[in-house]
Amino acid sequence: MTETDTPIADEAPVEPAEMTFSDLGLGDAVLKALRDVGYETPSAIQAATIPTLLAGRDVVGLAQTGTGKTAAFALPIIDRLDLSQKNPQALVLAPTRELALQVCEAFEKYAAHLKGVHVLPVYGGQGYGVQLSALRRGVHIIVGTPGRIMDHLDKGTLDLSELKYLVLDEADEMLKMGFAEDVETILADTPDTKQVALFSATMPATIRRMSQQYLHDPEEITVKSKTTTSSNTTQRYLIVSFQQKMDALTRILEVENFDGLIVFGRTKSVTEEIAEKLRARGYSAAAINGDVAQVQRERTVNQLKSGKLDILVATDVAARGLDVERISHVVNFDIPTDTESYVHRIGRTGRAGRSGDAISFVTPRERGLVRAIERATRQELTEMKLPSVDEVNETRLSRFDDRITAALAENERIDRFRDIVAHYVRNHDVPEVDVAAALAVVAQGESPLLLEPEPERPRYEPRERDDRGGRFDRDDRGERPQRRERAPREGMATYRIAVGKRHRVEPRQIVGALANEGGLRRDDFGAIQIRPDFSLVELPADLSRGTLDKLSDTRISGRLIELRLDSGGPSRRRDDRDDRPDRKPRHSPRDR
Repeated sequence: MTETDTPIADEAPVEPAEMTFSDLGLGDAVLKALRDVGYETPSAIQAATIPTLLAGRDVVGLAQTGTGKTAAFALPIIDRLDLSQKNPQALVLAPTRELALQVCEAFEKYAAHLKGVHVLPVYGGQGYGVQLSALRRGVHIIVGTPGRIMDHLDKGTLDLSELKYLVLDEADEMLKMGFAEDVETILADTPDTKQVALFSATMPATIRRMSQQYLHDPEEITVKSKTTTSSNTTQRYLIVSFQQKMDALTRILEVENFDGLIVFGRTKSVTEEIAEKLRARGYSAAAINGDVAQVQRERTVNQLKSGKLDILVATDVAARGLDVERISHVVNFDIPTDTESYVHRIGRTGRAGRSGDAISFVTPRERGLVRAIERATRQELTEMKLPSVDEVNETRLSRFDDRITAALAENERIDRFRDIVAHYVRNHDVPEVDVAAALAVVAQGESPLLLEPEPERPRYEPRERDDRGGRFDRDDRGERPQRRERAPREGMATYRIAVGKRHRVEPRQIVGALANEGGLRRDDFGAIQIRPDFSLVELPADLSRGTLDKLSDTRISGRLIELRLDSGGPSRRRDDRDDRPDRKPRHSPRDR
């Protein structure tokens, strides 16, 4: 919960009741579908919300992801559908396409024993033709993103005049992604008699105001999990420098026994780079991010589900709502800077009682993030060591043994090759073991089977520091060159904005203004240096032209920030020096 968030209520958290779904007032068809999927005991949010919604009251629910809130609103809606009505009766707004698709799948699963229920996902990136055809035939439930719903309303292709139920799922995320105006427009343009359910992980002031304006006497339900992360998920972290991350990822993939795996990167360019490097190392990997077309994203996720793809490299937004059973591991290539994103990420594994593993790469400067995550989730993260060369080689040899064992089981083919090897041994007078070794070389190809031992690391010698704490490296003559500037991390660039200490600006103001105006997330920010008359901010290097234009027009403390790429170098140091108000200009002897 951020500083601006307010608690939803001072009540004690709702604890799961010792009851079954049949005690909640649901109909037989819905209960039969729940038995089919193996659901027996409702979660806390389900036990508190389902009877309230069935009674017709509006609901505001404060619940983290993974608490079962999809079923909490989907089951009452399905139970009360009027199948004779062709216009949409229920609308669920979700922040991302992935979450919309997941919610659609849940509705279809829970409505399995009700004939003729039509559920339609409506999101950007999918052709209008499919959506228009379904709307003409008649749809009972629509699950969509606010932007595409607004498009249909503007075009007059979506009639919500008979809407009975409206759900805002992950409302705080919709606000972070800039959908606040669209959501309020949709709320205002739908019948006043509709029942509204709003679910959010946090309760910022905007959502509090929205609930007061558009919901009628809502029941407020707070569900706090004992832990915000699944107890079925083993959480580990590895201290590693940025330059070592790719090698560390490769070694972990070699020694971990994983099925499906998601690697989380901070930016679009990082996800593409990781996927490309993994494919070059022989892994079946693909990236999904905001630049990947929706059709391709759906195809990639289906390949992951079917086992044709083993590794998905994704950004936070692209993976939100992703639910694939075979995900056994999540790797945070870039550890998120906020605990909420961390919980969302590792929630992709260890679901529905399955065990999972989460591994986070942490640079030495990011150790504090581990402590913050542990405090927020009330779970300890175990530090792990980088798999050694011996461990990797042991795994490789074990897999090589398995391949030999599997080949030996193919009796007919073995018999044919046995004759070929015997023929070679007779004609070339070579021991059979040498022939076997030669065949292994042929099968292995150019790539070595085993890693070479690691070279001894040079003895660490502390480098001399200047009087400001910066490091110097001596040259061959023992002289000290210029103080080194810290380079931005990979995938990031340093931008300069025209506000600084003199304008009483603080890092939180910079983050807040740029995030709101440019649609940036907290993960998009790197180091922030506030100088006397300007500031330097690390942001993704692949910012779009549209985002740059918006950010250039942003104001902080009433001052236009004039965002631009920082050229760095001596000019930056000179500007910093000259900006000091107490520094008098230097004059050469000629000026006197």
